[in-house]
Amino acid sequence: MDLSGLADIDEVVDAMQDVEPDADVTLLFVESDDQYLAILRLDEGEDLRVFGSDSAFADESRLGAMLLGEIEAPALEIDELAVADDEETDKPAADPDADPVGDADVLNDLGITAHRLLGLCGQEGMLPADVTAEICQRIGCGDEMEELREA
Repeated sequence: MDLSGLADIDEVVDAMQDVEPDADVTLLFVESDDQYLAILRLDEGEDLRVFGSDSAFADESRLGAMLLGEIEAPALEIDELAVADDEETDKPAADPDADPVGDADVLNDLGITAHRLLGLCGQEGMLPADVTAEICQRIGCGDEMEELREA
């Protein structure tokens, strides 16, 4: 989906609704500059929920401001993450400079907890594309995401 010609978040929502009007859940992953990830979710074409890996995205780009500019409630802090997660034991520590914003529970019902999402986004060395790939693999659409990337 090309977001460059869209003026505001309402137009992004309209574009998401146009892709699959009858979808129960519509997800949009926006990766920018190998630094930022925004996840937008529509349930039944309504009820927009947004998560951003770092609030700096809103300050550093027009796209970031459009997607994250109206978010008021911050996500949990990266340093609040439990280190005892079994899957995280051999991975590097979280990036202390990351400042996630929005609804960290955006994927909770799909099997990605807020702590897991924040851990992925804050993990040093993980690019937004890596986070998206990991999430898509875990929620069962990894092959489809790979096909989109190759198109």
